[in-house]
Amino acid sequence: MSEWFNADETANYLSISSSNLYSLAQQGRIPGHRIGKMWRFNKSDLDAWIRANRPINEFFTSVEASIEPNELLRDPQREGHSAAQNFFENGGSKAIMQLPVGCGKSGLISILPFGISEGRILVIAPNLTIRRELEKVLDITNKRECFWNKCRVLTPEVMSAGPYIAVLDGRDANIHDCDRSHIVLTNIQQLASSADRWLPVFPDDYFDMILVDEGHHSAAPSWKKVFDRFPNAKVVNLTATPFRSDKKDIEGDFIYRYSFKRAMIKGYIKNLQAIYVAPEELYFTYEGDDYHHTLEEVLQLKEKAWFSRGVAMSPECNSHIVDASLDKLEKLRLSGTNHQLIAVAMSVNHAKAVRSLYAERGYEAAEIHSEMPPDKQAEVMQKLKSGLLDCIIQVQMLGEGFDHPHLSVAAIFRPFRSLPPYVQFVGRVMRVIVQNDPRHPDNYGYIVTHIGLNLDQQLEDFRDMERDDKAYFEDLISGAEPPPPEEVTEGKARMKLRPDMIVEKEIVSEFFEEDFLDTDDRALLDELRAHAESLGFDGEDILDALKRKKKKKRRVTEVSAPFPVLPQKQRREARKRLNEEVSRTAKVLLNRLGLDFNGRDIAFKVFPGRATGTNFVAAVQLVHREVDEKLGIKSGQRDRLKTEDFIRAQESLDDILNSLTRKFKKRMAEDD
Repeated sequence: MSEWFNADETANYLSISSSNLYSLAQQGRIPGHRIGKMWRFNKSDLDAWIRANRPINEFFTSVEASIEPNELLRDPQREGHSAAQNFFENGGSKAIMQLPVGCGKSGLISILPFGISEGRILVIAPNLTIRRELEKVLDITNKRECFWNKCRVLTPEVMSAGPYIAVLDGRDANIHDCDRSHIVLTNIQQLASSADRWLPVFPDDYFDMILVDEGHHSAAPSWKKVFDRFPNAKVVNLTATPFRSDKKDIEGDFIYRYSFKRAMIKGYIKNLQAIYVAPEELYFTYEGDDYHHTLEEVLQLKEKAWFSRGVAMSPECNSHIVDASLDKLEKLRLSGTNHQLIAVAMSVNHAKAVRSLYAERGYEAAEIHSEMPPDKQAEVMQKLKSGLLDCIIQVQMLGEGFDHPHLSVAAIFRPFRSLPPYVQFVGRVMRVIVQNDPRHPDNYGYIVTHIGLNLDQQLEDFRDMERDDKAYFEDLISGAEPPPPEEVTEGKARMKLRPDMIVEKEIVSEFFEEDFLDTDDRALLDELRAHAESLGFDGEDILDALKRKKKKKRRVTEVSAPFPVLPQKQRREARKRLNEEVSRTAKVLLNRLGLDFNGRDIAFKVFPGRATGTNFVAAVQLVHREVDEKLGIKSGQRDRLKTEDFIRAQESLDDILNSLTRKFKKRMAEDD
């Protein structure tokens, strides 16, 4: 039943004078009800008014937040908050925290201010995608997505007065929004743009705490500009991968890390297994010479850059990766869930070739890369998220903030020269489909590649990343990447249509399998025991059973049956690839000749009357004409060609390129 006060009782309850109370009530600045000449005040309304008028610098230290005893929070959220609280209570200023993808980083951001911050919070995201996701989590009006509401961190009564969020999302936002809010959310481009719209507006003590999502970016100049503006603010950099950005140190003390192994055991991320295509024999040519190697010799050669690159660019090796990855995809789909596959390629052209390999086996596949128009990128993404795509092949896309749990197979068609991009790509298939259930059949993922790409070494480095070794992590944060190849640093690299190494044939009769979790790891066994005991089991019995079933670190399994290639789809993809290769050949031709893609030298000077449009359009026309001549057909007759004709045409593009280069140079010399 509601409790009501008269004016004197209310003044006493609020510790203000009666005259001040009457003034506030008459101005409508305090909730009250006038009955005739008398005022009556409801205690619940007064309590809400008190909370709403609590100064921002007292909000996060005075409000009751359920964190430590809250079973709805995950271990890394409770532990991370405790680590931050201890760090700042002991005089710390800049902290670094690492949580694997899918472990609740946004939730940790939500609870970090409570009991720590003595003022307003600034939350910075690296891009719009992450900013939009954080906005849902931090918005108390979004009942379904708000983290404090979902996990019962704050009561509805507390949330009636905050925390309020202001989003710097363009011209519609202004400083008054920020003044009246407890949290300001922005992406770094908006906050520290060259226009300097926002930073000069805020006094240097405007924020007491700065929380940085994907904090490995924070070494970049734009981020340091922000930190310099607010020199006394507490800073927490949160990241899924503790690697430095832009080859500079991430500033701060490494105060907390939640390991991948703990995350897998708890079911926060998928249980991952690596699959390697392991050829029994490999036949290839390198710079014109023929070679034949056994598996043992391949294992020695794989560390050489020219070899791993040759394997990556080989259609024969790529086909075996495709078959192995589709085998795992179909096994996962036996659960009835529409699992999907993500692949990474060397280049845009390579991504298109890989796409064709999946498509000609009857799977819906599409490539996505930064050179695509935004509307085309959006179309591909919509197909992926709606389940229309089986496979997506990316080149430097779908990175931070990309969240699609149905991606469960990662097919790698390129070598990674360092650990960070490897871990970041693997992270795309880590998000679980069923929460907190590590044994659920939909919570498994596979990393499929070729042993010749030397990615088993990256898995070893990944396991090393799990060590409780502070010096090792400091090295990860600040260490330099391996240098690029000498031909790149010396400017000798040249665009080529064909790689130096060409795989003619490989015989594959087995796969190598490795688990991402190493069952020899003492820390892992301790974590398994603790988790089993928390569920009511005997921890020692679980470990004994595990030892009896212990699997080899690397296991050999029989190769899966190849997936059939549909003749019609193979022909259509071969024709599509020819068109894509013709466009690429035209680009290489213009690069060789130093001609502007948008110029009109070819149509007006070099070959007037034989081609029209810009130099690029004209070059494409000339290459197509040469292709038709090689095939012995007239323009418009490609509908009648066979798959083998299109493949033969692709193989002739090297000769066509060299022939056209000579013709162009001769004609251009004559014009001079």
